[in-house]
Amino acid sequence: MTMPTHTNTDADLGDVYAAIERYYTSMITKFGPTPRGVDWTCRPTQELRFVQLLKLCSFSSAFSLNDVGCGYGALIAYVARRHADASINYLGIDLSPAMVRSARRLWRGRSDAKFVAANAIPRSADYSIASGIFNVKLDQPLPRWESFIAMTLAGMRATGRRGFAANFMAPLPHGARAQAELYRTPPEPWIRYCERTLGSSVELLADYGLREFTLLVRPQFS
Repeated sequence: MTMPTHTNTDADLGDVYAAIERYYTSMITKFGPTPRGVDWTCRPTQELRFVQLLKLCSFSSAFSLNDVGCGYGALIAYVARRHADASINYLGIDLSPAMVRSARRLWRGRSDAKFVAANAIPRSADYSIASGIFNVKLDQPLPRWESFIAMTLAGMRATGRRGFAANFMAPLPHGARAQAELYRTPPEPWIRYCERTLGSSVELLADYGLREFTLLVRPQFS
């Protein structure tokens, strides 16, 4: 992995955002508000990822949460079952207006959940999380895709007061054939980026039954 040598602007990444929007709009249109509609194989693995990401959060008191790449808001249903007493001010952000429309219909009775179509995080919150948004790079060149990741992580760092969490697909075993449209990476380069560039401490979660890892990233205070 070659880390970005400059800070990209939203205009620089416009084609990346547009490609992502088209892809996930096609998925939600085809499969509806289901795990397949956000390109997951099933709900159990989708929710196993939520378990890891939410290890960032303290549920002992109320908090605000930005869900980056929220899809149809599946995280809300999971939290309602597993953390029924939690008080969370939730904002879902997604590049696909179709996803946002679906989420708003699905959760229209929830006054504590809002959704917005955007390519940047519009508010600060206690925590920000992102599940699976870096996995499908489509036909984007690797340097541009990694610039997209770096910019997204920087935005999560800037808007997550108490930290952020994101997951990545890990490399396949030696000799296995990787799908060109998927992004896989060892954790070390992104740990270094979060530590050195974003001034944060990083906790690595792995070995939870999927060929991937999760980074829990918290700000370092001097």
